[in-house]
Amino acid sequence: MTNTLFPPIRKAILPVAGLGTRVLPATKAIPKEMLPVFDRPAIQYVVDEALEAGIEHLIFVTGRNKNAIEDYFDRAYELEDTLRMKGKTAILDELEEFLLPAGSCSFVRQQAPNGLGHAVGCARAVIGNEPFAVLLPDVLVMSEPGCLSQMMAAYRETGGNLLAVDRVPMDRVDQYGVVDPAGLGSGRLTPMKGMVEKPKPEAAPSNFRITGRYILQPEIMDLLADQIPGAGGEIQLTDAMARLMQDQIFHAYEFDGISYDCGDKVGYLTATAAFALAHKEWGGAAREALVSEIARRDGITS
Repeated sequence: MTNTLFPPIRKAILPVAGLGTRVLPATKAIPKEMLPVFDRPAIQYVVDEALEAGIEHLIFVTGRNKNAIEDYFDRAYELEDTLRMKGKTAILDELEEFLLPAGSCSFVRQQAPNGLGHAVGCARAVIGNEPFAVLLPDVLVMSEPGCLSQMMAAYRETGGNLLAVDRVPMDRVDQYGVVDPAGLGSGRLTPMKGMVEKPKPEAAPSNFRITGRYILQPEIMDLLADQIPGAGGEIQLTDAMARLMQDQIFHAYEFDGISYDCGDKVGYLTATAAFALAHKEWGGAAREALVSEIARRDGITS
């Protein structure tokens, strides 16, 4: 029987204030979250994942030059009227599908690039005294059901704090933050006692990579408020989680799916190809186009 004692997760924070330096020059004038991953901006996939999981209120933590994100989730009356007059109802219906219900999102400003922990803390007034989710828009997860939906199901059984993880080869753990398990897991859940940032393979406590999805209890907001700067001189979410871990239960949740890091150019390219190939309508044509182009390039270089 599902445990109903744990407060529901109604709100999610999406930190979207980053400068996108790893994908410049594309992000000089366009927010990285608005770069298209095949047929829609990256942020749309993350919003869809949150809504599928039952999130009722989305909190976008933005910065300067990020107005395109807010505009994207608003109505575009001139465009809609033009499509309507031209009888392009299918496209109009698709745009309607992406609109967020009135009052279902908030936009707060992170006025300086002071780290992920600082960005999450900027949403404190909107979160209030509720547990909440955090979804990093740099990371897209292809899964059915969505990664956050899977985590929600686990949360309803365990409560506490959850971090999404997936496994990476041991010789690559030095590229990621990984989980330090507190013991043997049960199913997809593993209790945690800590996190280690980019450990050497021979010293790594596990090969569970932290993957950009979190369910956190509201007490972390108090810790973020007085968190001293850590790596890079920034307020790190991992530092606040390590403090909260001394008093609260944390689990790593190994989700069923594939994650794509859109934060760099090759990761973004890989995500675009993957979501194009998986598209219900255009997947076949996308496959033909990619295979044809690879063959053409191989012919040029051979």
